[in-house]
Amino acid sequence: MIEPAKKQATYADLVALPHNLVGEIIHGVLHAMPRPASLHARATSSLGGYLDGPFDKGRGGPGGWILLDEPELHLLGHVLVPDLAGWRRERMPTLPDVAAFELAPDWVGEVLSKSTAALDRTEKKDIYAEARVGHVWFVDPVVRVLEVLRLDGESYRVVASARDDARVRAEPFEAIELELALLWAR
Repeated sequence: MIEPAKKQATYADLVALPHNLVGEIIHGVLHAMPRPASLHARATSSLGGYLDGPFDKGRGGPGGWILLDEPELHLLGHVLVPDLAGWRRERMPTLPDVAAFELAPDWVGEVLSKSTAALDRTEKKDIYAEARVGHVWFVDPVVRVLEVLRLDGESYRVVASARDDARVRAEPFEAIELELALLWAR
């Protein structure tokens, strides 16, 4: 018996989701997840706050970046919503007034949760590699781990990992020391 062809998700399907869900379209499949729980939201907010001053605003650091929380990315036919993303200003000198970005970021930060970890570490990571995103960070607030991946040819390789209360200089933001304890603070 031949199974009927599955309907490819459309942007209209994504827009029709209830407001309490975050949606992405990956390989034509709509993925809908609940809004992040508190540990996830805290790690995302803390990391974004930590990087914003030195890298986006240039206070206490080199500047040169545009950093955003949950930007909608339209990359290679997919619709992705990373927790954090950053573009070097030489590639995106000013922030465009758009709902979604077609220019791949230079860095993506994905905070892992039970509902997103598998997708983040597989399909989304592969799409980021194909779109030539230079760095991906995986932040796990439950086990308190940061993994730093750098694009190496067609795929990523782990260039650093740290846990708990470590202090790290993690590329591409190695100009400052990141105190991981601040990401897990309750």
